[in-house]
Amino acid sequence: MHLELRHGHSAGASPDAGLETLRRDLEKALASVCPPSLADRRDDLLQVAMMRVVELRKRDPGRAALSSAYLYRVAYTALIDELRRVNARKEVALEEVEQAPVQPVAPGDPERSAGAAQIARAVRDCLQGLVQDRRLAVTLHLQGHTLHEAAELLGWESKRTENLIYRGLSALRACLSTKGITP
Repeated sequence: MHLELRHGHSAGASPDAGLETLRRDLEKALASVCPPSLADRRDDLLQVAMMRVVELRKRDPGRAALSSAYLYRVAYTALIDELRRVNARKEVALEEVEQAPVQPVAPGDPERSAGAAQIARAVRDCLQGLVQDRRLAVTLHLQGHTLHEAAELLGWESKRTENLIYRGLSALRACLSTKGITP
């Protein structure tokens, strides 16, 4: 099987017909390599694979056909890159974060180190005072997870996660301000 992408199109054909065919072929290739655990990310992986093929076409406009083996390789490398990206972020259990000792920020500056330790204890105490769902959402947010990642990790809808983060951060700021810590 070869897929031809044409820059022009005939009078009856849609200008996007080649891209639609490419999308379907990449979708099939991706379905054959994507594990069920990443099924919810297939659309994102498909977009990445599409962009790679379109970039190839820009770099090498003379290339008339793309084999199914090539499309499979593109889908496979997009999947591998996504797996590496997911695994690159070290995931830490919430309990580990809550029980972790406070590390000094500046070992050479005892005053700054003590201030940082005080802030860390206050944040930890205030997080403990939050309702569990808010605490989970805010903790993931503070660890650097995006809204989408936090929602996915928690198994919640993005809108719910967004609301919990927003309200949780508001409650966290209010609690910290009662302890004399303001941004």
